[in-house]
Amino acid sequence: MMELYTRRRLINRINMTASVLTTLVGLFFLAWILTVLVMKGVSVINWDLFTQMTPPPGGQGGIANALIGSLMLTLAAVVIGTPIGILAGTYLAEYGKRGAFPEIVRTINDVLLSAPSIIIGVFVYELIVIRQGHYSGWAGAVALAIIVIPVVLRTTENMLKLVPTPMREAAAALGAPQWMVIMQVVYKAALAGMVTGVILATARITGETAPLLFTALNNQFWTLNMNEPIANLPVVIFQFAMSPYDDWRELAWAAALLITVLVLGMNILARSLLRGHK
Repeated sequence: MMELYTRRRLINRINMTASVLTTLVGLFFLAWILTVLVMKGVSVINWDLFTQMTPPPGGQGGIANALIGSLMLTLAAVVIGTPIGILAGTYLAEYGKRGAFPEIVRTINDVLLSAPSIIIGVFVYELIVIRQGHYSGWAGAVALAIIVIPVVLRTTENMLKLVPTPMREAAAALGAPQWMVIMQVVYKAALAGMVTGVILATARITGETAPLLFTALNNQFWTLNMNEPIANLPVVIFQFAMSPYDDWRELAWAAALLITVLVLGMNILARSLLRGHK
């Protein structure tokens, strides 16, 4: 008996040590990346960065058009993808608990969750860009919305399933139809978790570059027209970081730092909301 206990303690210590070491390795690289981003990007952040347009080679400027373009693309993608994800998640949690069709939907959703974003970009390129004959902000928004949908769907389904069944039964006993039970009881109980899913989806698409290379592309000029190519931070970072011009590379570091801070902030906010919901 003592030998078995000693052996289990040894195995536990080995596993705990390996877990701590791998965690420290991950934290080390995260700290390294953040340190480099801060060192390279902070010195470039100034008022011109947020008010000037992307400059020509060797010129002075900022990333104002890319910031606004990314904001427009992200908002459009969230507006398009969130209702679809919420409605599909509601169907799976409230109406499609069993059956072949709900399982097919869940399987497709799992595939979309793990699908490389570049494949989604190529799909939207074939679906919209080629038919339009030009790149556009709407094509980029559709590509990002396809990435939003499975995240919101999965989160919505899981949050709705956590709502106790007696709450639904109590509302139904008062004579409320099922749609009203879902809207007035289930949604309110799961609201924090559903909002968390939307925030996580927004954080996911904020730094996506590959889909936008095939859809929205980029624009060196100021534009608010979603029917034409539009500037965005991920593609600006991609293009400027690979350029031979020092001023462009400095802007790429600053843009990368802004995206990193934004994504970290949204993830922290999402975890805070989820912790409060629990």
